[in-house]
Amino acid sequence: MCLYFTAFEFRRNQMYTQGGPGGPPGSDPFTTPVTPVYTTGLPSDLHSVYPAPPHGQPLPPGYVPPQGPAVVPPPPSGYVPPQAPVMMPVPERPPGCPPGLEYLTQIDQLLVHQKMELIEAIFGWETNNQYIVKNSVGQQVFLAAEETDFCTRMVCGSMRSFVLHLQDNTGRVVVTLTRPLKCSSCCFPCCLQELEVQAPPGSPVGYVMQNWHPYLPKFTIKNERREAVLKIVGPFCDCNCCSDVNFEVMSLDEASVVGRISKQWTGMEAEMLTDADNFGVRFPMDLDVKIKAVILGACFLIDFMYFESSPKQDSHHY
Repeated sequence: MCLYFTAFEFRRNQMYTQGGPGGPPGSDPFTTPVTPVYTTGLPSDLHSVYPAPPHGQPLPPGYVPPQGPAVVPPPPSGYVPPQAPVMMPVPERPPGCPPGLEYLTQIDQLLVHQKMELIEAIFGWETNNQYIVKNSVGQQVFLAAEETDFCTRMVCGSMRSFVLHLQDNTGRVVVTLTRPLKCSSCCFPCCLQELEVQAPPGSPVGYVMQNWHPYLPKFTIKNERREAVLKIVGPFCDCNCCSDVNFEVMSLDEASVVGRISKQWTGMEAEMLTDADNFGVRFPMDLDVKIKAVILGACFLIDFMYFESSPKQDSHHY
């Protein structure tokens, strides 16, 4: 209908221009075929009615050639689109529980995945460590990020002091781990490793203290009053060739095992080229959430002390 009236208006204007309603002699304004006129801004579906001019003639102003539908190439085989992380629902916070630790009230197992940094794998330059902490069903609980300057990382390596911040799923910092610079040699029992756990930041809830032993990794878990609560005993050899390395969480008398910090085997290439590690942390469900946070802090300390350096990074420290 719109095309018909466009041609009709054009023909009527042509009659008035040529001097009369009859137009040129022998012409009928209503029966003589009308040459289509190109107008600017025609919709794409009208190009079939108003075709393009013959080859060699200039295109009218505003003419848009007809275009077919856009063709989107199919994704390659095996492609998996990125998915948003699944967050753990926020449980109700019981009385006396520090803000942010309510997640630990319903958990007896955590999975700690260190993010792999490309610059570390290629050049061996140590970057700030970053971790994702998940529950046993894969829901994200915390994000952990190290805060250390470049010179400290390159000079001190895995024995560096650091501040590690744990954020909940709302981006709020709920736990801060502080490790001072201490000697790593077993020949100096008066200067051993320690870690302070604050929840919320500024309020200590516990400590991880290294115990001197000639050949075994040993630690003591202490509460906010520096009272011993649990022990952690590691293996004689921390080499994890094709197997996990387990650090047992034990009672004070070391008679019973109540939990475990396990360094998981990630494959030969990953172990040789990077220091990105995976850990599993287990503790009793009814354990105080503050002590659970301290055991989680012990996992990060153990990672720095025994599993942080890769062969490529070691070559930069000598």
